[in-house]
Amino acid sequence: MPRTHEQELARLDRLAHRLDSKFRMPLLGFRFGWDGILGLIPGLGDFATAVPSALIIHRAWRLGLPRATLARMALNTGADFAFGSIPILGSVFDIYFKANMRNIALIRRHLQRPL
Repeated sequence: MPRTHEQELARLDRLAHRLDSKFRMPLLGFRFGWDGILGLIPGLGDFATAVPSALIIHRAWRLGLPRATLARMALNTGADFAFGSIPILGSVFDIYFKANMRNIALIRRHLQRPL
C-alpha cells in the first residue's frame, strides 16, 4: 500500500530528528543527534550521515518538490557535509546548523501549501 504524504513526512521527520536532535545535553539544554556524534569520526562519520541526508532529498524529489527547493535542500546538506568535515569544529557546526531538520521544514512548507 502506498504511503500518504503525511506518512512519508512523519517517517522523514523521525529520520531527521535522529540525525539532528535525538539527544539533549543536560543543563545546557541544546539538542544534537547522530550527525554531530558520528561527525567526530574522521573521514567516515560525515560520509555515514550523508547517506540518510541524501535519502531525505531523494524522497522530497519523489514527493514532487520543485527543483528550486531541492537545490536549497542540497545546499543545506552540502554545507553540512563540507563544514561538518572539519575536525571537532565541524561537529559543533552540525549541532547548531541541523541541515536535516531544515530540509524537513522545506518539505513540510511545500506540502502544506494550498493547491
